[in-house]
Formats: sequence, structure tokens, C-alpha cells
Amino acid sequence: MSDEAKPVATFRKVLPIAGSEDLLQLDGDRLEFFRSATGINDVDELKKHIVAVQRAAYEARPYPCLVKFNFAKLRVSRLPAYGRLLELGRSREHPILLDVGCCLGTDLRKLIADGYPHESVIATDIVPEFWELGHKLFNTTPETFPVPFVPGDIFDPSFFEPTPPTYSPPATPVPNLSSVRTLTELRGHVSAITICAVFHVFETEEAQLKLARALASLLSPAPRSMIVGLHNGLPEKGFRQGDSFHVFCHSPESWTEMWDGVVFKKGAVKVDARLVDKPGRYVVDGVQSVRTASVLEWSVTRV
Repeated sequence: MSDEAKPVATFRKVLPIAGSEDLLQLDGDRLEFFRSATGINDVDELKKHIVAVQRAAYEARPYPCLVKFNFAKLRVSRLPAYGRLLELGRSREHPILLDVGCCLGTDLRKLIADGYPHESVIATDIVPEFWELGHKLFNTTPETFPVPFVPGDIFDPSFFEPTPPTYSPPATPVPNLSSVRTLTELRGHVSAITICAVFHVFETEEAQLKLARALASLLSPAPRSMIVGLHNGLPEKGFRQGDSFHVFCHSPESWTEMWDGVVFKKGAVKVDARLVDKPGRYVVDGVQSVRTASVLEWSVTRV
């Protein structure tokens, strides 16, 4: 990984996981989904199971999002573009969907449960253990849940060689997802990309632009092909400072300008971006508190 794409990775000392089980909230459709997906109906047993997997995931990579159980929040299904995402899966031939930074795969499994064709879905993450722990979380195996997973670093040229966005159909045939081993094989063929809480892992505006360009080279040029996601944002672009991070954040306006005119040719995509203030519960030194975070929810759609 290049220096410009270096992630923030100084979480373990600042965010102890002890006591974080109080942050797990299961209710409504979230509880219904996890009961159905895991086969565990008893709420207390289900919570114990999720917490056990959380502990193991945190040992693999101490991300703050794991402390806060973000992997259990069904984030993609809450996005305004979710209905269009599902419709793309229903209406397009070979509607390949790539989940970038899939973590434990919860959002991807929710998409499949809601009707996205499972044979058209593939996932990637830099932490291979997360996918294995996803099987543990949902009580599946690679045989019972045969969605392909390709581990790797999107900035590693041996795993992915990005090109500028394509504006005509790719010359290469549609790949067989079960045989894909690198993201390079998917360039220009991906109908939908989901990416949650990944951009803000990278400290600088330049690194986030590099990631956006990489995603753009994967996206199919067909109209309605889309990238959807969320990450930390600000009303005006700039740096956000916390106990464990110093990271650049886009505003809805700067995010739109980056995709429409810098990453893609002006007018080649429609960008929808909104800043949402979301309260969250935190435990610090055994004391629980509520803080509000500004989250950028967005979609980039080819026209």
C-alpha cells in the first residue's frame, strides 16, 4: 500500500472493547433479519453469539466500527438508493454486485435476502478473517453460502490494476465470479458497488480520490450502474479530529464535484449525496454516552 493510501490504524489502545456489548441493539427488522439469517431465535442467545464474533473480529483488526457493532446495523438497506439497487438486480442480465470492504458480509447477505440474485454477488476485503467470521456469525459454510470472496488490497497492483472509467462496453467477456481471483478481472463489468465506512479509513483527500477512481474503473458503463455507500462527512470539507484519528472528510458538495467532473467526465454520472446527523451510543471507561456523528450517504449512478 502506498504512503498516500495509508489507512488510520491506531485504534486498539484508544477504544477498548470491554463493555461494548451494551452498544448492541437488536430490534425491528434488524432482529428479524438476524434471527432468520443465523437460525438463533432466542434474543439473549443471539446477542451472546454476535458479541462472541465481535470479539474475534476485533482481535483480527481493531476497528472502531466493530466496537459499535456497525456490522449489525443493516446500513446499505437504510440508504435512499436501496430500492434502485434491488431493481437493478431484478432487471439486468449479469447484474454483478461487488461489496468492497465487506467486513462480515452483513449488508451483502441482507441484499440477497431481499432479492438480489446471489449468483451475481461477490465480496472483497483486506482482512480475510472477516469473511471467515461472517460464516461463523451466520452459521454458514462456503458450501451453504457459496458467494465468492476475494481477499486483497485494492491499492495493490497485483490485485487490482485500475484504468480510467470506460464509456463503452468492455472487450472482455463477463467473468465467472466463482473463478475470479483479482479485482482486475472485474473492470468494467460491475453493475453495482456497495462500500460502507471505507473512505474515511484513509486519511487524505488524495487517497480518497485514488479509491474513487479505482471504483470507477470497475463500474459498468451501462446506464443505471451505480456505486452506493456511506462514511463520515462534514458540512464543509476538511479534516475531522478525534481521539484516535485525523481524517479528511468530504461535504455533499465536494463529494458531488469529485465524482462528476474529476473521477468521471462531467455529466456522465448523477450524484446524490446528503449529510445525516446520526446519534450513536458509546462506552468510555465504563460510562455510556450518546454522541452525534455526521454521516455522508450517497450514490453515484451512470447516465
